[in-house]
Amino acid sequence: MQFGFGVLHLSSDAFWKMTPRELAQAIIAVHGRAPAPIAREDFDALMQAFPDGVVMRGLDPPAGPKPLRRGEGPRIHQSSQESFEVDGLPGQARQ
Repeated sequence: MQFGFGVLHLSSDAFWKMTPRELAQAIIAVHGRAPAPIAREDFDALMQAFPDGVVMRGLDPPAGPKPLRRGEGPRIHQSSQESFEVDGLPGQARQ
């Protein structure tokens, strides 16, 4: 949809009347054909050089957020269905 409306500047009616094949041809006309996929032997060489499960030095994933335990985090107090408090600040419930 973003391509049809934003790049091709199609009307809503024209976009929804397009077939998937017509949309694909329009994308190819603007961006060209997708590059050929990697050859199997090249893929196998990459898998050999970079096996799954091995973390390279310096590329350790960052530690994720510490899980919250009961009583940690913002204090939310619901006094009715229309209003509530978060850390002492009043708010309104969405309908």
